[in-house]
Amino acid sequence: MENKTARFTVLIDPRKKQMLEELCAAQDLTPSQVVRQLIREYLIEHAGNRELPAWLLKAANKKGARK
Repeated sequence: MENKTARFTVLIDPRKKQMLEELCAAQDLTPSQVVRQLIREYLIEHAGNRELPAWLLKAANKKGARK
């Protein structure tokens, strides 16, 4: 699991939040897990010419193996 060292607050429409929570629960995931996965995917897809750190690739590979 990743180190939990920073908080990221997102404002979201209550209807979208409810739907997200329901879909996450159906997949036995928390909304936080889903948001972290989306952030990892975004970083990898949009890094451009930046070298990706090993910790990011390791986390992405772990999650990919579970699918």
